[in-house]
Amino acid sequence: MVDIQQDIQQVGQPGWLSVRTDRVDGILVVTVAGEIDHETGGALKEALDLPDGAAPRVVVDLGHVTFMDSSGINLLIAVHHTLAEADGWLRLAGAVPSVLRTIQLVGIDALIDCYPTLPQALGR
Repeated sequence: MVDIQQDIQQVGQPGWLSVRTDRVDGILVVTVAGEIDHETGGALKEALDLPDGAAPRVVVDLGHVTFMDSSGINLLIAVHHTLAEADGWLRLAGAVPSVLRTIQLVGIDALIDCYPTLPQALGR
Protein backbone atom coordinates (compact mmCIF):
# COMPACT_ATOMS: atom_id res chain seq x y z
CA MET A 1 0.00 0.00 0.00
CA VAL A 2 1.30 3.43 -0.92
CA ASP A 3 0.84 6.24 1.58
CA ILE A 4 1.58 9.66 0.09
CA GLN A 5 3.50 11.78 2.61
CA GLN A 6 4.01 14.95 0.58
CA ASP A 7 2.38 16.25 -2.59
CA ILE A 8 4.41 17.23 -5.60
CA GLN A 9 5.94 20.63 -5.18
CA GLN A 10 7.28 22.64 -8.07
CA VAL A 11 9.92 25.30 -7.96
CA GLY A 12 9.65 27.92 -10.79
CA GLN A 13 10.77 27.54 -14.38
CA PRO A 14 13.12 26.81 -16.12
CA GLY A 15 14.98 25.02 -13.32
CA TRP A 16 12.22 23.17 -11.50
CA LEU A 17 12.06 20.15 -9.31
CA SER A 18 9.12 18.15 -8.06
CA VAL A 19 9.41 15.77 -5.16
CA ARG A 20 6.87 13.24 -3.91
CA THR A 21 7.34 10.88 -1.00
CA ASP A 22 5.55 7.58 -0.47
CA ARG A 23 5.92 4.65 1.90
CA VAL A 24 6.10 1.20 0.32
CA ASP A 25 6.50 -1.78 2.65
CA GLY A 26 8.15 0.46 5.25
CA ILE A 27 10.59 1.96 2.74
CA LEU A 28 10.55 5.69 2.03
CA VAL A 29 10.32 6.20 -1.73
CA VAL A 30 11.27 9.67 -2.92
CA THR A 31 10.20 10.28 -6.52
CA VAL A 32 11.97 13.19 -8.13
CA ALA A 33 11.39 14.95 -11.47
CA GLY A 34 13.19 17.88 -13.06
CA GLU A 35 16.64 19.28 -12.34
CA ILE A 36 18.63 18.68 -9.16
CA ASP A 37 21.02 21.58 -8.71
CA HIS A 38 22.06 24.21 -6.17
CA GLU A 39 18.85 26.20 -6.61
CA THR A 40 16.36 23.31 -6.53
CA GLY A 41 18.09 20.80 -4.26
CA GLY A 42 16.44 22.15 -1.10
CA ALA A 43 13.17 20.37 -1.87
CA LEU A 44 14.99 17.04 -2.22
CA LYS A 45 17.02 17.67 0.94
CA GLU A 46 13.83 18.39 2.85
CA ALA A 47 12.21 15.17 1.61
CA LEU A 48 15.30 13.18 2.66
CA ASP A 49 15.47 14.65 6.18
CA LEU A 50 13.99 11.73 8.06
CA PRO A 51 12.30 12.33 11.40
CA ASP A 52 13.71 10.58 14.46
CA GLY A 53 12.57 6.99 14.64
CA ALA A 54 11.82 6.76 10.90
CA ALA A 55 12.85 3.59 9.09
CA PRO A 56 16.27 4.33 7.64
CA ARG A 57 15.57 2.64 4.30
CA VAL A 58 15.20 5.01 1.35
CA VAL A 59 14.88 4.64 -2.41
CA VAL A 60 15.26 7.72 -4.59
CA ASP A 61 13.51 7.27 -7.94
CA LEU A 62 15.48 9.33 -10.46
CA GLY A 63 13.48 8.21 -13.51
CA HIS A 64 12.30 11.72 -14.34
CA VAL A 65 15.39 13.68 -13.38
CA THR A 66 16.82 15.42 -16.43
CA PHE A 67 19.91 16.95 -14.83
CA MET A 68 21.93 16.57 -11.63
CA ASP A 69 24.99 18.61 -10.69
CA SER A 70 27.55 18.23 -7.91
CA SER A 71 25.16 19.59 -5.28
CA GLY A 72 22.82 16.66 -5.97
CA ILE A 73 25.73 14.23 -5.83
CA ASN A 74 26.90 15.69 -2.51
CA LEU A 75 23.38 15.51 -1.09
CA LEU A 76 23.04 11.82 -2.00
CA ILE A 77 26.43 11.01 -0.48
CA ALA A 78 25.51 12.82 2.76
CA VAL A 79 22.17 10.99 2.98
CA HIS A 80 23.90 7.66 2.30
CA HIS A 81 26.32 8.25 5.19
CA THR A 82 23.54 9.35 7.56
CA LEU A 83 21.43 6.28 6.76
CA ALA A 84 24.41 3.90 6.99
CA GLU A 85 25.19 5.25 10.49
CA ALA A 86 21.60 4.36 11.46
CA ASP A 87 22.00 0.81 10.06
CA GLY A 88 19.90 1.75 7.05
CA TRP A 89 20.49 2.19 3.35
CA LEU A 90 19.95 4.42 0.36
CA ARG A 91 19.23 3.04 -3.09
CA LEU A 92 18.89 4.88 -6.38
CA ALA A 93 16.45 3.72 -9.05
CA GLY A 94 15.69 4.36 -12.69
CA ALA A 95 18.23 7.06 -13.51
CA VAL A 96 18.03 8.23 -17.12
CA PRO A 97 21.22 7.68 -19.15
CA SER A 98 22.59 11.23 -18.73
CA VAL A 99 22.09 11.20 -14.96
CA LEU A 100 23.38 7.63 -14.67
CA ARG A 101 26.51 8.67 -16.56
CA THR A 102 27.11 11.45 -14.00
CA ILE A 103 26.60 8.96 -11.16
CA GLN A 104 29.06 6.55 -12.75
CA LEU A 105 31.66 9.20 -13.62
CA VAL A 106 31.93 10.37 -10.02
CA GLY A 107 31.78 6.82 -8.68
CA ILE A 108 28.60 7.06 -6.61
CA ASP A 109 27.50 3.70 -8.00
CA ALA A 110 30.39 2.14 -6.05
CA LEU A 111 29.04 3.67 -2.83
CA ILE A 112 25.26 3.62 -3.32
CA ASP A 113 23.40 0.70 -4.89
CA CYS A 114 21.81 1.70 -8.21
CA TYR A 115 18.96 -0.22 -9.82
CA PRO A 116 17.44 0.08 -13.30
CA THR A 117 13.86 0.18 -11.95
CA LEU A 118 11.98 1.13 -8.81
CA PRO A 119 10.59 -2.41 -8.27
CA GLN A 120 14.14 -3.81 -8.39
CA ALA A 121 15.31 -1.23 -5.84
CA LEU A 122 12.41 -2.21 -3.61
CA GLY A 123 13.41 -5.88 -3.89
CA ARG A 124 10.30 -6.91 -5.79
